[in-house]
Amino acid sequence: MAEENFNADELTPPEWLNVRFMTQVLSGHEKDSNLKVTNLSFTPASAKGDHYASIMFRAWVEYTAQNGNYTKSLIIKTMPVEEGIKKDMFKDSPLFATEIGMYSKVLPEWERILRTAKDPSKLYVNCIYHSLRPHQIIIFDDLVEMGYAVVRDRFLTREEICSAYSKLAKIHAISMKFIHEQPEYLSEFKNGLCEMPGLMDSSIINGGMAPFTAMLGRIPELNKYQPHFEKIRLHFKDRLRETMQEYRHHPQPGYNVLCHADYHSRNMMFKHNRETGCLEDCMLLDYQGCNVAPMAVDLMYSIYMLMGPAQRRAELETLLNYYLSSLLETLKKIGYQGSMPTPQGFWAEMKRHRYYEFLLLSTFLPVSIGLRTHKLDIGDMLHNKETHKKLYELEDFIEETKSILARFQKSRYFDDL
Repeated sequence: MAEENFNADELTPPEWLNVRFMTQVLSGHEKDSNLKVTNLSFTPASAKGDHYASIMFRAWVEYTAQNGNYTKSLIIKTMPVEEGIKKDMFKDSPLFATEIGMYSKVLPEWERILRTAKDPSKLYVNCIYHSLRPHQIIIFDDLVEMGYAVVRDRFLTREEICSAYSKLAKIHAISMKFIHEQPEYLSEFKNGLCEMPGLMDSSIINGGMAPFTAMLGRIPELNKYQPHFEKIRLHFKDRLRETMQEYRHHPQPGYNVLCHADYHSRNMMFKHNRETGCLEDCMLLDYQGCNVAPMAVDLMYSIYMLMGPAQRRAELETLLNYYLSSLLETLKKIGYQGSMPTPQGFWAEMKRHRYYEFLLLSTFLPVSIGLRTHKLDIGDMLHNKETHKKLYELEDFIEETKSILARFQKSRYFDDL
């Protein structure tokens, strides 16, 4: 893959990521003080648009140990050394601490509970090393070596989406059991969208509502929705905060779970049988933003960042009902003693937290279409005002907006704004 397909800050690893460091990591992991790394090389581990809050490298390591010579491929996630937008925005964030907590504490326990319930599902890739100081870093086994791949050149199939929803439902279900029985277990997972330093006041959040509302005024078929969004834009961030912080500050009856919070198609990998092409597994990745919040947060996000346009138009309700059936099945399997979610309650929750979906439609969807369909650069879309403005002129975005707003109208999203 050509260099221009990678993030520039992933072309050269930081100086401290060297033979000495990797020797310490592997000797500690394998409990072999005589282990020596004999060869080490790095390549970027992800393509442009795969992630935004860190940098990732694939390390090919050759080493000698007590029992012989070995090679190993590892994925290394860390923060950039050079000053820039990415480092400035995320340097003080809790992202790495949250992900370390997920891989070292939560996900192993979640899997243990599933095994007790005779469910063999794998929820995470093995993490061999993590640290917050002197460098924020997490090192994983390489899923590519196990036959997994990110889907890049197409939208996910219905089967792939259902597989991803099944994994999410299991994580949500077990978290519901903990929230009901021992909520203090998840008390550290409290850093959602609104707690990220500066994010609520960033161009990412603030940049979409005004051009979206202006677009509604330009398109005759959409004129009738413009007054709603003129009203929404006055206080949508306050309502968004209410959704994201509800569990911690103003608990309401509803369906709270440990949300993934960045549940999109580039944060999962799929394994297909090499001979038949049949789907064998889905592995969720990037647990940096996990926090306890309404389950609608993950599901609304998935509508715009997991589904393709055809699925949003024709299969949205079917796919979300599949998630709900998987959730209920897992809750029963693990002996959940709280009130079971109902279809009526589920869709009522989606409507109650509709301000988050207003943000996703007006701000995230045009960027997603620009990235996935038109192959635009994500940095350019987010930080170049002219490029960002043109997103709201894309014909496919306008057509999707017509369909989505009709759904909002049918679901009475505009009542009592």
